[in-house]
Amino acid sequence: MNRHPAPVVLDIAGTSLTKADKQRLRHPLTGGLILFGRNFESREQLTRLCRKIRKARPDILIAVDHEGGRVQRFKTDGFTHLPPMRALGRLWERSTKEAAAKDPANAASPAMQASMHMHATNVATACGHVLGAELRACGIDLSFTPVLDLDHGDSSVIGDRAFARDPRVVALLAKSLMHGLLQSGMANCGKHFPGHGFVRGDSHLDIPVDDRPLATILADDATPYAWLSSSLTSGMPAHVIYSQVDSRPAGFSSRWLQDILRAQLGFQGLVFSDDLSMAAARVIDGQPVSYTTAALAALNAGCDMVLLCNQSLNDGGQAVDELLDGLSEAIVKGTWAPHAASEERRQALLPTQPRPDWDSLMTHPAYMHALDLLAGGWGPQFSCNGRNCSKVAGSGMKKKSKKCERLVLLNIA
Repeated sequence: MNRHPAPVVLDIAGTSLTKADKQRLRHPLTGGLILFGRNFESREQLTRLCRKIRKARPDILIAVDHEGGRVQRFKTDGFTHLPPMRALGRLWERSTKEAAAKDPANAASPAMQASMHMHATNVATACGHVLGAELRACGIDLSFTPVLDLDHGDSSVIGDRAFARDPRVVALLAKSLMHGLLQSGMANCGKHFPGHGFVRGDSHLDIPVDDRPLATILADDATPYAWLSSSLTSGMPAHVIYSQVDSRPAGFSSRWLQDILRAQLGFQGLVFSDDLSMAAARVIDGQPVSYTTAALAALNAGCDMVLLCNQSLNDGGQAVDELLDGLSEAIVKGTWAPHAASEERRQALLPTQPRPDWDSLMTHPAYMHALDLLAGGWGPQFSCNGRNCSKVAGSGMKKKSKKCERLVLLNIA
């Protein structure tokens, strides 16, 4: 097993591995691979692809952005359609309204409020369990979730990906979802530190700037990271400039990553950079930078791993090769010194249990209970396009046969 730092997370262009893909996976600095919707045709193909990836690099971390809602890479051939995180936040809010309708005299009582809110956290755990279990059954190790950004109402790129505006609600629902991931054998990744929800700009296309003081950010958007410091196994900083704290985006800022996230908030997990091909990562200190320069800036600032996405699609993946070569040269020249702790953190994200068999998962009591909770969370809103399934209105799926092809969660926006 690899024990030297392997900080690069790369991608592949298609649904199977090319010779060049295999060579990049075997590069000693490659530590992860991120999958996208273009890499998926069917569960069988996805499982076979992950097996081939693992054969090329046994200790690779296979990851995906699979949050639910509009950021869910796999939605067919058996994958449950998961709600956006805002739906879980609204379930929390709806619990308060339903408490008032059911028992107006006691609706405001702490006991009634707590009971309804705990139901929302239980549904969030079920969501995490289903999300993680289905990915693990195909051979995927990690989903970059949960989103810890606050819903300030102005960010189109975050939007319904956020649980809520209240950081307390965000932290409680995120922790519950992470518990479900843990039940499935999967780690977690909180994003986008210290918070992307306040700015309107989309860091895929521009460099957003948040002009609020540090004290304001720490007392609001960043609080979930402090409250979850013992639960988060990895995190991802925002490509956002917080102008009163640092002139660089958080992902390139040692002030944010080392002084605040690790030293002040006590975060112990792995730090991923966000995608280095995003517009907000292509300029540092006002100057355009190469992928290698951006990667070195992120690593030297405190990131343990760097993501370079979608570059396998261009020029045969030349940019990926240049990044791997550039980091190798940086080691030789001494402009970057890899840290053993970074590799220890990467290894800690790898699942410790074998992946479950998909057919066995479909009838596993814990998985079925999680599906039932998801259905019950919003009422009779599951539909199934498979065969030999039975549905009980108001209580969700009572059983799901091996032939069932898909469960779809409806009407939860």
